[in-house]
Amino acid sequence: MGYCDGRVVIVTGAARGLGRAYALAFAREGATVVVNDLGVSREGFGFDSSPALDLVAEIEAAGGTAVSNVADVSDWDQAEAMVVETVDLFGRLDTLVCNAGFLRDRMLVNMSEEEWDAVLRVHLKGHFAPARRAVEHWRKCSKRGEKVNGRIVMTTSGAGLMGSIGQGNYAVAKAGIALLVVQAAAEWSGYGVHVNGVAPDARTRMTEGLIYEAFPEGVVWDDKDPANVSPLVVWLGSEACDVTGRVFEITGGHLNVCDGWQRGPVVESKDRLFAIGEIGEAVHTSISAAPKVAPVYGV
Repeated sequence: MGYCDGRVVIVTGAARGLGRAYALAFAREGATVVVNDLGVSREGFGFDSSPALDLVAEIEAAGGTAVSNVADVSDWDQAEAMVVETVDLFGRLDTLVCNAGFLRDRMLVNMSEEEWDAVLRVHLKGHFAPARRAVEHWRKCSKRGEKVNGRIVMTTSGAGLMGSIGQGNYAVAKAGIALLVVQAAAEWSGYGVHVNGVAPDARTRMTEGLIYEAFPEGVVWDDKDPANVSPLVVWLGSEACDVTGRVFEITGGHLNVCDGWQRGPVVESKDRLFAIGEIGEAVHTSISAAPKVAPVYGV
């Protein structure tokens, strides 16, 4: 018995890196997997269906069930078609893992409009469009009186939680996704849908160029292997998941929940408006009593 026996799972951006690891893990746990991938380059150019088809063949060779899908998840109509075709083919949809994305890295002062728009489109809209289409299906099921155990797993990043020099478009998109987790979880819980997010740290095409430390002495496993993130994603995508609206950071054998914006220490003006001359002192008083801000990556 697997954690996801009988579940139908869509994984976007599934042909390589983290998405590939997720698809393989879901299949091992008994899920039918829809392998969604356009096969674009790291920067989002080109089209190649062969990586998705190769992964489907690998899953089938291992005794699993999978189909490929080449929908552009940032396209409203194609996202709908992906969900509809999945339900038509398998009779159900249980889990959506939003993972697709690409990079157009540049310092903000040099960033073009196209580079900004493209990255926000594929990451932020590319999460909302399929999630919106999936919950549309689950809402209909719920209104028919069917029991729904829908699960959505979204992908944010340490860059979205803390910022990353030279990746302003990506960081802003991933920050938006982290809030989308919170917002969607609050709005969709009544339909039987749990929404959570992951901020993974792994060695993939997306992290090319980052410097990872060599294995500490005595460590015999690669803690940056994308497969190390899969147990969390599979659990969040399974019926066993009993949490919603949370974001989890995971790297190797380390997992932690991430808190979003919280109100810091309050400085009162004693039932009157602050005088402009008092604001500086009030600002620094509140900051001094608050937790230190995590530094932006690359500073």
